[in-house]
Amino acid sequence: MRALIPNAVTVLALCFGLTAVRFGIAGEWEKAVLAIVVAGVLDGIDGRIARLLKGSSRFGAELDSLSDLTAFGVAPALIVYLWSLQHVPGLGWVIALAHAVTCALRLARFNAQIDDAPQPHKRAGFLTGVPAPIGAGLTLAPMAISFWLEPMFLDDLQIRAAVVAVVVVIVSVLMASSVPTYSWGSVRVRPSARIAALAGVGLFAGSLFSAPWMTISLMCIAYAVAVPFAWRSYARAVRRAAADQPPA
Repeated sequence: MRALIPNAVTVLALCFGLTAVRFGIAGEWEKAVLAIVVAGVLDGIDGRIARLLKGSSRFGAELDSLSDLTAFGVAPALIVYLWSLQHVPGLGWVIALAHAVTCALRLARFNAQIDDAPQPHKRAGFLTGVPAPIGAGLTLAPMAISFWLEPMFLDDLQIRAAVVAVVVVIVSVLMASSVPTYSWGSVRVRPSARIAALAGVGLFAGSLFSAPWMTISLMCIAYAVAVPFAWRSYARAVRRAAADQPPA
């Protein structure tokens, strides 16, 4: 049972990813994006549940990667293709494939390094490249922004397709790259700021329920802006570690 519960959560994430494709085929775009968001939430808690129950296993890790590829690689690629990229003659499907392929490459690299010694990025509390769930969110960000600002934004099909194509290409490169990105391990909250952080969590929860598309859009924009800062923070951490190392 300790291994079954987290694996069941992983399977639920997989099912929500496939359900998002079903909503996309039916043209229910908001439900499709929300299904991917739910899959991302489930993906974020299955590993923590496994560690809490001491039910981590290699089977669970492989199942998680297969679920991630489906929910955050294949599903977003199909959704953005049906929503906009099909209006890019010739290259639309290729661009959609780029998201799925780079997501698969990222997950394969992650699985290949599971048994390796701690990688430099991980040792410093950073991730290598953009994680698959966040990559899916960034790829679907133009959809969330259009739901938020509709009908003022991305109403023209050709402009929508061009914007989505550029976003998908950039996100695909970031997922397959070795760019250091923030992880929970790199986030530090000072004791004096904990009350403010808790208040921020409450405000975030309230805005997520009252204005979900605005909140999701701003989250995606904030993460994209944070990527260069993560690169700078990692470089600073490397310099600090080199300075603290005793001479040979």
